[in-house]
Amino acid sequence: MMKSKNMDWASIWEKVGMPFVLVLLVVFMLIKAPNFGTMSNLFNVARSISINAILAAGMTIVIITAGIDLSVGSTIAVSGCVAVLAAQSGMNPVLAVLLGVLVGAIAGFVNGWLIAYCKLAAFIVTLGTMTFLRGLAYTITGGLPIVDNNLSFRAVGNGYIWKVPIPFVIMIIVYLVVWVMLDKTRFGSHVYAVGGNPEAARLAGINVKRVLLSVYVIAGVCAGLAGCIFAARVVSAQPTAGTGYEMDAITAAILGGTSMAGGKGKISGTLVGAVILGVLTTGLVLMNVPFFTQQLIKGVVIIIAVLIDGLKQNSFSFNLLGRKTAALSD
Repeated sequence: MMKSKNMDWASIWEKVGMPFVLVLLVVFMLIKAPNFGTMSNLFNVARSISINAILAAGMTIVIITAGIDLSVGSTIAVSGCVAVLAAQSGMNPVLAVLLGVLVGAIAGFVNGWLIAYCKLAAFIVTLGTMTFLRGLAYTITGGLPIVDNNLSFRAVGNGYIWKVPIPFVIMIIVYLVVWVMLDKTRFGSHVYAVGGNPEAARLAGINVKRVLLSVYVIAGVCAGLAGCIFAARVVSAQPTAGTGYEMDAITAAILGGTSMAGGKGKISGTLVGAVILGVLTTGLVLMNVPFFTQQLIKGVVIIIAVLIDGLKQNSFSFNLLGRKTAALSD
């Protein structure tokens, strides 16, 4: 009976838990936060969640392999700064954005190569590249923001397509691509296999090193794209851009059901997690909650997200042990 209850709780929560929390949060904000339900604010929410959601999409793929990438916030800064400086030099705006994304891909490649081929711990590697990339952002900007009110690709962060914010459109495209990648391709199956059991994946003929390298490159591309959107939104190269964003991306992924233990997660869940964080942040601002109090609340959300992940893992382990015991008794 106990095993059944644990299994029911885990399956029900996984299917409807976070969407239900999102609905409750939206209802609460509609009641308590002034002007939360206005069309202009909803567009602002859509625009504001885009950067973290794109970042979280790449982070989700990394976490599914039981990895972590703490450098994505700093990658946002470097990619955005490079894109702005390239645009100021006269480069075509599309090429400038692509250059920023390429910088993110290179950062991801370095992370992936050190982790996959040098067999270094992901936490230590990405902690080091986080510091290096942040220093690089300060170096190429001279430590000061570089503002360009006539930035050629500013529409990427501030424009609209049929009254829908462009960052939101880009976010939807990213999620569709990642969804297809994870759910409809062999590569996606390999990602889950590596996260579930890398040794078994290797014995099954999967190139584990190549998969790990690829997921960090994808995370870097997402961070680079997010960095270009951020730079376009604030029409400047900001060396401080993305500070702390890695934690928001991790939180969104975990809230969405991605397991830190690896092998489990859905990109649709990550989107729900990112929307929860976006609604929470926007609502707190509209309610004039002090910034330091917002940080306290976000900290509690992160702890709750990790707690939920831990409870689900314990429930899974309990159910697995119960099935093994039942099989032995038979």
